[in-house]
Amino acid sequence: MNTLTIDIRKAEPRDASAIAEVHQEAWQGAYSGIIPHRTLTSMINRRGVDWWANAIRRAATVLVVEIGGTVAGYATIGKNRARELRQQGEIYELYLRPEYQGIGLGSRLFKAAKARLADHGLRGMVVWALEDNQNALAFYAGNGGRDVAEGVEVFEQKALKKVAFVWE
Repeated sequence: MNTLTIDIRKAEPRDASAIAEVHQEAWQGAYSGIIPHRTLTSMINRRGVDWWANAIRRAATVLVVEIGGTVAGYATIGKNRARELRQQGEIYELYLRPEYQGIGLGSRLFKAAKARLADHGLRGMVVWALEDNQNALAFYAGNGGRDVAEGVEVFEQKALKKVAFVWE
């Protein structure tokens, strides 16, 4: 019998290539048909290996979830950027490779990101998700998030609503 280990840890520069792959696969899966194709492709291409290596070195908090030594997903976290919301922490991104979705890894990564924010003394947390990304909305609602605010993101003159979920 083989046993696969699951590890959630702070990303290291050597993870940049794997994170770039996760980013590309997850964003294509999540946003194809929602964000206009040209814009989505441009957004993905801007975040290659060098971009991720720099983000990790710049002290951005990037967490990875590994299963059997393979990076299956990542989360980026920090201080809340929305001044109108009183929560101090924010998960900026949380993505998994499509083949690792739906088996509980996202929830484990989410809980680890939430705990890391609390360890940094940040009280409360916010996550934004595009309203058309039904999987994300269901995920955050299923993890106890309260939908408290809306905003808009514009992609190639296409305005998309986004929803803020909060945890106290």
